[in-house]
Amino acid sequence: MGFSNFKVTLVVRIALLIFTIFLLVNAFYTDSYTLTKILLLTALGFEIQLLFKFLDKTNRELSGFLNSIKYDDFSHTYTTKKTGTSQDELYEEFNNVIKKFREIRAEKEAQHQYLRTIVHHVAIGIITFDKSGEVQIINAAAKNLLDVELLKNINQLKEINENLVDSLFDLQTGGRDLIKIERNGEEIQLSIYAIELVQMNKEFKLISIQNIKSELDEKEMDAWQNLIRVLTHEIMNSVTPISSLAATVECELEAQLKDGMEVSKIKSEDVEDFYMAVKTIHSRSEGLIKFVSDFRNLTRIPMPNPEVVAVATIMDNILTLLKYDIDKACIQLNIDITPDDLSIYVDKEQIEQVLINLVKNAIQALDCDDDINEERKLDITAKINDDNKIQISIKDNGSGIEEEALHKIFIPFFTTKKSGSGIGLSLSKQIMRKHNGVITVSSELNKGTEFLLKFNRHN
Repeated sequence: MGFSNFKVTLVVRIALLIFTIFLLVNAFYTDSYTLTKILLLTALGFEIQLLFKFLDKTNRELSGFLNSIKYDDFSHTYTTKKTGTSQDELYEEFNNVIKKFREIRAEKEAQHQYLRTIVHHVAIGIITFDKSGEVQIINAAAKNLLDVELLKNINQLKEINENLVDSLFDLQTGGRDLIKIERNGEEIQLSIYAIELVQMNKEFKLISIQNIKSELDEKEMDAWQNLIRVLTHEIMNSVTPISSLAATVECELEAQLKDGMEVSKIKSEDVEDFYMAVKTIHSRSEGLIKFVSDFRNLTRIPMPNPEVVAVATIMDNILTLLKYDIDKACIQLNIDITPDDLSIYVDKEQIEQVLINLVKNAIQALDCDDDINEERKLDITAKINDDNKIQISIKDNGSGIEEEALHKIFIPFFTTKKSGSGIGLSLSKQIMRKHNGVITVSSELNKGTEFLLKFNRHN
């Protein structure tokens, strides 16, 4: 109905305009009065002006509506006069669209406030900032951890710790770091995790911060307790027989010296007992010295001197060294390196030592497994895993490791072998840590054990 009214009005105006032009042309070709011509010209100009005004009004209304959308201004409304014309219909549609935009904006604002409330009250510290360091969001947890009331730029944190600021700028997506800072005279350990974001062609960085000092203290205490338990066990195993034998020899000699017996007259059987006691004391003392030496070596691992080394080269060196042991234990060895030229950026000697420890452990696990029915297998594989890391696997099909022992296997001096020192896996873990790598173990009783080494890829 509205469109029909608009069309009728437009047709009437155009028809009137054509009729006026016809009269004007006829007036010029006849002997009409000059006044008549002037009046017709004036009427023609007025009608053209009204037609343009009529057509331009809709354009102006549409332009104003689009500007409202462009500048996010939905305060304006359009009044309908209920005339049934297209103008009323247009105004009604404008009002409907503006109402919808108001609802969408209100919903977005509610969601925004909801998310801000969540971010503000979450227990993990959260900070977002751009490349220049300008802070967009910082929640209450982050303010509390950093002990700041207002943070406009990340560079303001240099007053707290310059290393913290450097870390925040340098960390890339997925990057982690541990930073110690002092807050109110108390040292706290911050764990920092970064994610890089791009919004409307502008780069931002989202940082999550956690105080892990209490967790570290708890883990450190557990580690010390486990270490002290193992050290105490090993030392007591050596010191107890030494002390007992020394006391026995001392009592025997004291008894004989009190009786005034000359040393030369001590019976050969007693001298032989003294000799065996001293020999045992010497043997156990050397064992204790070796234990302490191993402990000292555990704390003196040098920093790696990395170079690009082919994995195949490392494997060849190790298997040349251990070929005799593998053949003696009748182990079927399978090696798979994909691709063939796969290489890692490591300290060659240190990583060879790690792999020697793991391969020797697998050989011993298979060699001592007398109940194994199937063929003894040792699988060594190297590849690039789904996380884009280089992964080396040493897997055997031995009897496996019990779950309780599995949790302690990397503790210094803990061992499940009768003749083991218990430092091989501890050394291996420290070496991998110094390479920014990871060593993990999985095992299932009567099925076997697998050690995984994961290294970051070099550029």
